[in-house]
Amino acid sequence: MSEKEMSKRQMRREQIRRKEQQSRLVMISLVTLGALLVAFFIIYPNLKPVAEFVTPAESPRPNASFNTAGDPEAPITITEYSDFQCPYCRIFFENTEALLMEKYVEPGTVYFVYKSVGAFIGPESEASAEAAYCAGDQDKFWAMHDIIFANQTGENVGAYEDRRLDAFADAIGLDRTQYDECISSNKYSDLIAQDEKDASASGIQATPSFIITYEVNGETQTRVIQGAQGIDVFTTEVEAALAELGQ
Repeated sequence: MSEKEMSKRQMRREQIRRKEQQSRLVMISLVTLGALLVAFFIIYPNLKPVAEFVTPAESPRPNASFNTAGDPEAPITITEYSDFQCPYCRIFFENTEALLMEKYVEPGTVYFVYKSVGAFIGPESEASAEAAYCAGDQDKFWAMHDIIFANQTGENVGAYEDRRLDAFADAIGLDRTQYDECISSNKYSDLIAQDEKDASASGIQATPSFIITYEVNGETQTRVIQGAQGIDVFTTEVEAALAELGQ
């Protein structure tokens, strides 16, 4: 074989080697870039500032205990089935709840219970319900309830992402170690699931819905209010129940 032919072969081999080297470099660059992008999308959400939010003034409920308010021995119980992402639930909270507390819960006529409806609207519904229940361990259920509703911005849009709920916890003065342990252990997942079952068993198909229960001659009577009704609707139903009770 002539020196010229050997030189051509060496040149081809060198060209092939360079192309393979370039291909490897391109592949390494693409893999590195992909890894950096994945890392960015994982890390950035935990680094970006939490969007501004409001902290409402505290609105104490009479004889509050965990997710309840009022006298457990009251003749009438009203159970609210609600979703923190539901705009009509927020309307009830803003327009009617305080009036109901003042008119019937404070005097001992109504015992009020708040229940979630699980992940009724989506994952942020469940996350916010769990945050409220965990706050309840520190007697702050209603404070968390209020700040969550006050910062409602839409359905599953990040208003109740974990870091934002954590910021709410700080804003209402929770012990973060206790709260974080409660959240990470999913302590109230069973309770939230039970809320959903109770709602289904009660025929709840929309939020908010209210189940009014009381006993007449040893038999449980039930009335239902659906939607973000005003205080007049609650007055009508409670007074009708009191009339049945002879009060």
